[in-house]
Amino acid sequence: MRGIIVEDEFLAREELKYFISNYSDIKIEGEFEDGIEVLKFIQQNDVDVIFLDINVPYLNGIILGQNISKFKKKPDIVFITAYKEYAVEAFEIEAFDYILKPYHEDRIISMLRKLELKDKHNIEKPKINLDRKVNLQEGEKIIVVDLDEIYYCLAKERITHVFTKKGEYSANMSITEFYEKLPKDKFFRSHRSYIVNITKIKEIIPWFNNTYNLKLGDVEGEVPVSRSNIKVFKEIMNIT
Repeated sequence: MRGIIVEDEFLAREELKYFISNYSDIKIEGEFEDGIEVLKFIQQNDVDVIFLDINVPYLNGIILGQNISKFKKKPDIVFITAYKEYAVEAFEIEAFDYILKPYHEDRIISMLRKLELKDKHNIEKPKINLDRKVNLQEGEKIIVVDLDEIYYCLAKERITHVFTKKGEYSANMSITEFYEKLPKDKFFRSHRSYIVNITKIKEIIPWFNNTYNLKLGDVEGEVPVSRSNIKVFKEIMNIT
């Protein structure tokens, strides 16, 4: 299993790393002190578990957990925090565990064993994964498109138009319904009528009223970012 630790206190990080290395086979791939850096990392890297404090700078643990819970491939989240009042919110996003500081050694060891048992069960259970593809229409034909090929989507009434390097396709559903099918680590609802693949963005152009227009590589057209979505977009793209 691969994991990351999100904790801005050095001693707390070191103690947690000690238990993980001595009582599990989890490999720690990264250590972070703020939520924005975590979002950037997991957009580019797969992890199985996140050990997450709530009181971290820029994007607190609960908001970060809510974002992660929308990902198509969801890592397990283990909250380790001094704040007991967030437990209900944590389990609403299906956190694997919620451990209060100062924690007991037995509590951490028990949690690590449960994580590894779950991981072993998932490995032994074969899966056919079609999550990375979507069926789209081109005239009378049904085209199977890999999600990574999608650059952006545009809503026109109840039809969603999907733009790729190879051409334009359509999905007979609203843009909201189509957005639910997409992995949130790559696709962002930048505007009520647009979805953008953030890995395809080549240029961010300041526009009227503190908004942006986005240019994408290999396809024509620009994608707007509405004022209501600017804050989250800046956080995702690390714009200060």
